[in-house]
Amino acid sequence: DEFLNLKSSKSIAEKIVEKAMGAARTRDNVRRAKELSRQQKSINNANLVGKLASCTGKKPEFNELFIVEGDSAGGSAKMGRDRRFQAILPLRGKILNVEKARLHKVLENEEIKTMITAFGAGIKEDFDESKLRYNRIICMTDADVDGSHIRILMLTFFFRFMRPLIENGHVYIAQPPLYKVTKGKTVKYCYSDDELNEYLDSVGRKGNEIQRYKGLGEMDAAQLWDTTMDPEKRILRRVVMDEEEASEIDVRLGATWLDPD
Repeated sequence: DEFLNLKSSKSIAEKIVEKAMGAARTRDNVRRAKELSRQQKSINNANLVGKLASCTGKKPEFNELFIVEGDSAGGSAKMGRDRRFQAILPLRGKILNVEKARLHKVLENEEIKTMITAFGAGIKEDFDESKLRYNRIICMTDADVDGSHIRILMLTFFFRFMRPLIENGHVYIAQPPLYKVTKGKTVKYCYSDDELNEYLDSVGRKGNEIQRYKGLGEMDAAQLWDTTMDPEKRILRRVVMDEEEASEIDVRLGATWLDPD
């Protein structure tokens, strides 16, 4: 009788099948996640060749990784960096929005796989902070709407798949300048419209050459280092979980940051 009732009730049968398929998909996704984490060594060579410019430092606690958008900004960053402790990872375009994708799609995304491999610490339940290759993961994107969107997508991925990175203070946002103001031999970089107007009011608005940066790719290596990457001058904003700490700005001096060995 129960068999006959199930056969006659199409909706019940469909729900049972749907639930079984959902459970199967979940098991498959978990299996894929574990395989990706456990097989990173074999994935490394395929995903990092020609992408990651690693640093020479052997101590992860002193090393930092800049994630930049595109080959243009990546080229300037690679030339301008201090290769002793700064690594560069250029990403092509916007990464997958992990909030709108199934796990197997996330794990198939090349840019996401590249980040997982570069960090070296795994994901989700297999995340092991002791294996993290860089003490600082720095998102360095353009100071425009597209750059902001790419940064949000990266932070969403970290939050969903590598939350300890944020919880333990490893994730930072670089703050590149919006303007370069040249007056005679004096050069001033301004990081906001308010800062620009305040500076122009102080020096006078005549005789200034103002360059508005549309992206990091417009800076040469020296400019990018001086404004955004030099630990003695740069401004980094630490990504935190607690809203009360959201305004924290972390400026590092080279003397307290670099390990000469």
